[in-house]
Amino acid sequence: MDRKVLFRQLSILLLVVALFAGFNGSLYGLLTCRLTNNFSDSAQPKMVDVGRYLPFEAGSDLPEIHTDFHLDGDLPVLDGAAALVPVYAAVIHNIYPEGSVTYEGGAFSDDNYYGENFAPDSRMQYRNTVRGYKAIVDGTADVLFSAAPSAEQRQYAEDQGVELVYVPIGLEAFVFFVNGQNPVDGLTTAQIRDIYGGSIRNWRDVGGSDRPINPVSRLKGSGSQSVMDAFMGDRPIAGKSPLALFGGSLGYSFRFYLMDMVGDANVKVLSLNGVYPDKETIRSGDYPIVASFYAVYRADDPNGNVKKLVDWLLSPEGQALIEATGYVPLG
Repeated sequence: MDRKVLFRQLSILLLVVALFAGFNGSLYGLLTCRLTNNFSDSAQPKMVDVGRYLPFEAGSDLPEIHTDFHLDGDLPVLDGAAALVPVYAAVIHNIYPEGSVTYEGGAFSDDNYYGENFAPDSRMQYRNTVRGYKAIVDGTADVLFSAAPSAEQRQYAEDQGVELVYVPIGLEAFVFFVNGQNPVDGLTTAQIRDIYGGSIRNWRDVGGSDRPINPVSRLKGSGSQSVMDAFMGDRPIAGKSPLALFGGSLGYSFRFYLMDMVGDANVKVLSLNGVYPDKETIRSGDYPIVASFYAVYRADDPNGNVKKLVDWLLSPEGQALIEATGYVPLG
C-alpha cells in the first residue's frame, strides 16, 4: 500500500479518535463532573408500610393508652392520608371493638399499598388524601384524617351540596429535605419560594455545590401538595430547567411521615430560617411552617358516634393519643 495513503488513513483515524475523546471530555466537564451525586432518588415518593399500623395485631407500632371511652353500635368508618394512618389506626385500636377491621380474603395483604385489601365492611379504610376526600363527600367514609383540602376538593364538596366540618386535632411540621450528601443544611422560606418559583436554579446560589436544583413536587390534591400551594401563596410553581433532572433534588413532606414512617438514612431534613423541625419547635411555633391536621366529616352525617369520636380526640385522652403516635397535640 502507498505510504501516503496509509498515512492519510491513520491520520483520519486518529482525528476521529481525538474528536470522540474531545466530545466525551466535554460531556464529562459540562455534565458528568458537575452533576455527579445527583441525589434525585432522595425525593421520590415512598410507600407506607400499612402492615406496621394494623389495629388489634400483635407487634403493630400502634400506641396504647388507658381510657374508659369506647365506641360500639354504629362505628364510624375512618379513612385518611398516608401520613395519618398511625393516628386513625391508633384510634380504632384503642376505642373500637376487636373485629371492626376486616380484609378481603380474611387476612391483610402485604401489597395493600392503597387500601385495596380492606373489606367493604371494615371500619378502617385507606384511600389516601385524594380518594379520601371524595369518600367523605360521597358518604363511603365518616371521618377523614387529613391536612386541609385543596381548592378542588372544597369545590367538589360544594358542587355535591355537601358541607364539611374541619376540626383541628393536632399539629405537624411541613419540612423540606435533600439527599444526605448535599452540603446544604438549611434554607430560608424566601429561598424556598425562589427555588420553586424559578428564580434560583443552582445549589451554588444557596451555599451548595455548582449543580442544578431539581425541585420535586407532589401529586395534585395530596395533603403535602395542598400545604405547598398554600405556602407559595399567589406565586406559581415554575417549570423546571431541562438540566434539573440531573441535579440535586429538593423535596417536601410532613415531618413524622418522612422521618419515622418512611425513614431513610440517606435523606437530610433542612432547617428553615435557622430552626430545625422537631416537637419542641413545632409546639413553640419557632419552626416557620406548622400545619394543623384535621378530623373531617359531613355536617349532615347521621351517625351520632362521629361527634362523640371527634370530641374525644380533643379531650386530654385523645390528645395524649395524638402525642403517643409521634405527632404534636394542640395544647
